[in-house]
Amino acid sequence: MENQFFKSIEEKTGVNMKEIVDLANSLQNANFKDEDTVRRIIKKVSKIANRSVPRELEDKMVRSIVADGKKLDFATISDMLNKTKLK
Repeated sequence: MENQFFKSIEEKTGVNMKEIVDLANSLQNANFKDEDTVRRIIKKVSKIANRSVPRELEDKMVRSIVADGKKLDFATISDMLNKTKLK
């Protein structure tokens, strides 16, 4: 039943669930005070979401996340991407 649920999500969104699970696992122990780590995560999320992130927006997101240093999840970063007009 779980596999069918994930298949349904993949069909509706076009997003590979394995990629999302892998990303979620990488977020658990990530150091959000480290700029390189945060940039890698933003790039992973943008790739999964099939969105490009202009350098200016990436810099703004990195500054915000590093300054806060709190744990993030896929939904938080995805919301950041969705609130901007990206191509």
